[in-house]
Amino acid sequence: MIAKLVRRHAIVLAVAAGFALPAAPARAEEFQTWLAALRAEALDRGIAATTLDQALDGVKPIKRVIELDRRQPEFTLTFGQYRQRVVPRSRIEKGRRLLRQNRDLLAKIGRRHGVQPRFIVALWGIETDFGRVTGGFPVIASLATLAHDGRRSAYFRKELLNALRILDEGHITAKAMVGSWAGAMGQCQFMPSSFIAHAVDHDGDGRRDIWTSRGDVFASAANYLGKSGWRADQTWGREVRLPAGFDRALSGIKVRKPIGEWQALGVRRADGGDLPSRQLRASIVLPEKGKMTPAYMVYRNYRTTLYWNRSTYFALAVGLLSDGIGGGG
Repeated sequence: MIAKLVRRHAIVLAVAAGFALPAAPARAEEFQTWLAALRAEALDRGIAATTLDQALDGVKPIKRVIELDRRQPEFTLTFGQYRQRVVPRSRIEKGRRLLRQNRDLLAKIGRRHGVQPRFIVALWGIETDFGRVTGGFPVIASLATLAHDGRRSAYFRKELLNALRILDEGHITAKAMVGSWAGAMGQCQFMPSSFIAHAVDHDGDGRRDIWTSRGDVFASAANYLGKSGWRADQTWGREVRLPAGFDRALSGIKVRKPIGEWQALGVRRADGGDLPSRQLRASIVLPEKGKMTPAYMVYRNYRTTLYWNRSTYFALAVGLLSDGIGGGG
C-alpha cells in the first residue's frame, strides 16, 4: 500500500497517526454532511445505530492520512536493498524462535488449512514484524478520511462500511480497531473486506481477533492462503542459475513450463545442480530491472502469495523468509 513494490507490509507502518485537518467551517460542515449520508447507508445495511454512534461520533479527517496517500517515494528500492531490509538475519532468527514457541498451534492450524507453518510465520513477520508493528491509526477515521477524499472514494467507502460491520458483529471495539493509515488491520494486516472473507475465530471465543489472538491471526492468514489456492505439498520456488544467453522474454509469471523443460533449457539450481525431478509448472522471475541475476524459479504457491499482495518483491521475500525460518524444499 505504500508503493507498488512495498505496499501494505511497508517498512513505515509505525508512522504515528496525524492530527485532524484544521478545516474551515464550510469544509467541516461538508464532511459532516457526507458522514451523515454514510451513516444512513450503514443503517440501511442493518448496522445498529448504537454501533454507528460509538464509531462515528467525533470522527474528523486525518491530515496525515492524506499526506501518506499522496506521497510519492523519493527513490525505488532495488530487490537487493528490499531483501536486506525485509529479510534480515535478525528476522530469520526471530521467526525460527517463534516457530518453535508456537509449534503445536501452528501445526494444528497448518493441517486444518493446508498451509505449512513456516509460511504463516513468514507472512506474520513481513507484515508486522511478528505482531510488533501493527499501525497506530484509528481505522474508522482513516477510512472515512480516504472515502471522503475522492481519489479512491468508492473503494474506501466499501472498506469503511465493512469496518462498521466488523464493529457491529462485536469482533473489536472502535477504540481498539487500529491499523495502518490505509485501514489494514491487526497482526496480519487485513483490510476490512479481507477480514470478512477470511478471518477465523480459531480460539472459539466468538470473536475473530486478528489484533491480540495468535490463534486467530495464524488461522486467518492460513485460511486466506488456503482459499486462494495454496498447496501444502509444494514449496514456493527457489533461486536458480540461468544459462548464458537466456532469453529474458521467457521470464515472468505468464510463462509457465514444466520443470523438466527449464532443465532442458539449461536452468539449474543456484549451486549448479540439476533442478528437482517433480514436473511442477514453473516460471522464472527476475526481480532486478534489466538484470539477469538474481533469478528465481517459482511455482503455484508463489502465485498464491500474489493474491495477498501483488508485489514481486513481497512474494519473493515471503518465500525467502520461510526458507530461512524452516528450510527450503
